[in-house]
Amino acid sequence: MAGKQALLVTDAAAERIQALLAGRGKPSAGVRIGVRSRGCSGLSYTLEYADEKGKFDEIVEDKGVTVLVDPKAVMFLLGTEMDYVEEKLQSGFVFRNPNEKGRCGCGESFHV
Repeated sequence: MAGKQALLVTDAAAERIQALLAGRGKPSAGVRIGVRSRGCSGLSYTLEYADEKGKFDEIVEDKGVTVLVDPKAVMFLLGTEMDYVEEKLQSGFVFRNPNEKGRCGCGESFHV
């Protein structure tokens, strides 16, 4: 994928990833993002600690953090912006994905 990064990481997301990894208490290769079948629209994002880089992971190194993209998720995530938002009632990672064709009403899942 010459020229186009699978994922863009905002400053807020990078800071949150660094804080999560620092608080984990063991060395990490970074965080891994994927998608899985779930919810009323079909797909949801997954985020987990990565102990090591997978052989086929897409590696995104941006703003001092390493994000590994599951190879099965790359085609769904290409061009997505990963952000971290803190609001009064909730906080969490937000994905702005240009490939989404729609989302379910509760925001838990999407389809492409």
